[in-house]
Amino acid sequence: MCVLEGPDLVDAALESGVEFEAVYVDAAALEVASIQTLTQKAGDKGVRVFALAEGVVEKIADAQTPQPVLAAVRFERPDVTSIAKNGFVVVLHDLRDPGNVGTIIRSADAAGATAVILTGQSVDPFNPKTLRASAGSIFHLPVVVASIDAVLSYFHGDAQLLATVVRGGRSHREVDFTGASVVVIGNEADGLDAATIERCDQTISIPMDGRSESLNAGVAASLIAFEALWQRRDAAAVPPPRSL
Repeated sequence: MCVLEGPDLVDAALESGVEFEAVYVDAAALEVASIQTLTQKAGDKGVRVFALAEGVVEKIADAQTPQPVLAAVRFERPDVTSIAKNGFVVVLHDLRDPGNVGTIIRSADAAGATAVILTGQSVDPFNPKTLRASAGSIFHLPVVVASIDAVLSYFHGDAQLLATVVRGGRSHREVDFTGASVVVIGNEADGLDAATIERCDQTISIPMDGRSESLNAGVAASLIAFEALWQRRDAAAVPPPRSL
């Protein structure tokens, strides 16, 4: 069970069909038309709605400037063996920043990824900051927590395993993502450890100009995910019929 904060995230959860414990609303916000619509939708779906006295939301919410709607929901935690092996999977190893993880989940969803998997000492994908940063995408694709050994062993031989490195890898624009692919993103500060890189099929890098040492993990994962999307779209495109 985890806590959702804000009407947009709660609405996305209602649309997804996730199991609710209850919705909690600042009583003063019940006069707002959009909040009334949200609580009506919750009630129509059989979700309990409780009005909270003034000041309660501020005491229990995670955000410094909390929104007037909270919800407690239950997530199913899928196992890595439930993930299809023929798609595009993003693995986050030892990522500690909840904003980065939420951003990557959001980008992976937008790019049509099969799943996002967190390994090692990564942040809890269901904490409030990660959930807010995912902007509801946490409900649209499987988010799995597993060991890096289990993940690499499961996909080995069925998908190409791609370790991201800052420099020295093959350009992500030159990698063929039209087949089954698993991209492993490392820790924000230190990247991937040598043992994990060694277990992957090849290393990939994002070519950079300028003097920046590296890209933010969320930006790097997003660029790679959308390169995969564009390649898969091009490969699936049906050529036009001959005119003559």
